[in-house]
Amino acid sequence: MSEQEAVAPTAHRLGAFLERRREQIAQRWADAPLFRTVFTVSRDETVEACRAVVDALSDVASAGRLEDVEAPGFGAVREQLGRMSGSRARTGLSPARIADEVAALRAPATDLLRAEFSDPSAPRAVEDLLALTVLMGTLRLVVMRTALSASEELIARQRQQLLEVATPVISLWEGVVAVPLIGTLDSARSQVVMEALLEAIVSRRARHAILDITAVPTVDSLVAQHLMKTVAAARLMGAECIVSGIRPAIAQTIVQLGIDLGSVLTRASLSDALAHALAQQGVEVSPGPSLP
Repeated sequence: MSEQEAVAPTAHRLGAFLERRREQIAQRWADAPLFRTVFTVSRDETVEACRAVVDALSDVASAGRLEDVEAPGFGAVREQLGRMSGSRARTGLSPARIADEVAALRAPATDLLRAEFSDPSAPRAVEDLLALTVLMGTLRLVVMRTALSASEELIARQRQQLLEVATPVISLWEGVVAVPLIGTLDSARSQVVMEALLEAIVSRRARHAILDITAVPTVDSLVAQHLMKTVAAARLMGAECIVSGIRPAIAQTIVQLGIDLGSVLTRASLSDALAHALAQQGVEVSPGPSLP
């Protein structure tokens, strides 16, 4: 007899047990932290969510796929517990903590299964309890994967939000916008800069756009390429783009790398770039009074 044939009767019995004790398990799980802290509207809502998970586990067990995280029955589990673990992850709980909360669901189900046997140490009882342990372990793995995915998505969203916050587009004058760049400029942030600048050019009808790199620590060939692409994109939108804040050290680096910025209009400082933009619009800029 193959291993699959040997385990099938046990898995089938486990599936029948979960179906038979569905309501009792759901009622006990409704008081577990994993469910209780997410469904706060009513206990009935919590119990209904627990029933859905028990039904899914029963389907997985009846199919004899106790250790298969890709078993079709786990689809419902991912949908139900995935939403819950995602909610828990957003409150700051780690995937490991969420997995521990899932592991705590095993005890109530084990107690009910053990009560099915007059002798819990009998071979069949031991087999069924072991099968339940395996199934709950697989459930824990499924939820851990789902929680990790939710955490990664949350981190990605937060990173995107930080990039957007760190890349403000400022209106300096009518028809003049500027993006003061601070910190390292990588591919992801460069894309955000380009999108934000182009949107500002359209929404504010800007004729001049200034990219100020005074606070960018270093400029390599990749950063230079990103700047040139942004300048070219701004031109296509009908705006003249000026790069300001090129310090002597950065200028030397650009020369040493052999980067050709000849087609890019540059100015030493943001004020110089603004003065150029205003002059192009016919606005006369007078120098301020000299300090004593």
